[in-house]
Amino acid sequence: MSLDALKKEAAIQAVAQIKNGMIVGLGTGSTAFHAVNAIGDRMKAEGLSIIGVPTSSRTADQARGLGITLASLEDRPSLDLAIDGADEIELSTLNLIKGAGGALLQEKLVEVSAARLIIIADETKKVDKLGARFAIPVEVVRFGWKSTFGRLEALGCQPTLRLRADGEPFVTDEQHFLLDCQFGLIDDAARLADAIKGITGVIEHGLFIGMTSQAIVATSSGIENLFPPA
Repeated sequence: MSLDALKKEAAIQAVAQIKNGMIVGLGTGSTAFHAVNAIGDRMKAEGLSIIGVPTSSRTADQARGLGITLASLEDRPSLDLAIDGADEIELSTLNLIKGAGGALLQEKLVEVSAARLIIIADETKKVDKLGARFAIPVEVVRFGWKSTFGRLEALGCQPTLRLRADGEPFVTDEQHFLLDCQFGLIDDAARLADAIKGITGVIEHGLFIGMTSQAIVATSSGIENLFPPA
């Protein structure tokens, strides 16, 4: 099966856990895209009725097109479940790097409000230590961003301003810049998360620590269900 087909299979299994009447956080990215479509499929086939809280304008547009009823986090501050993808999943902890899709701030705000967070992914996202393949996205205030860049660099990383295809800075839904910070392999993700968050000019970062309830990982030999250590 292709990677895309594997992602779709993981998404279908996650969406199978949704029950009628749930408030569901709708993630952003290529894997979460399949989950939102799978919700639409269940609505048509079974009459599933939920309220979705989207994590980006892209996801909101997709969900509206499928007829999913939407609410804001202000309207629904407590969610039953959130489903999203990840850029990296650390196997020993199920800590994550997220944000390659550019929606990390809204993703974190929605997902920290959910009783359960299910991460769906293909097997390429599994790592022994975070930082193996992806930089950590850091959302920063546009004003004085070069100073923030320097303060992040002082932590020992190599930041890069994320750009659009036309060479202009990528701007998030909340009108901030993203700095992709390459730290290499991360020995203590929780400590690094605190250090990044403490920098003036930083809004949020893509380290999701202690948030994952379950990871559904599609592999070439089948579905793996991973759970955080007790």
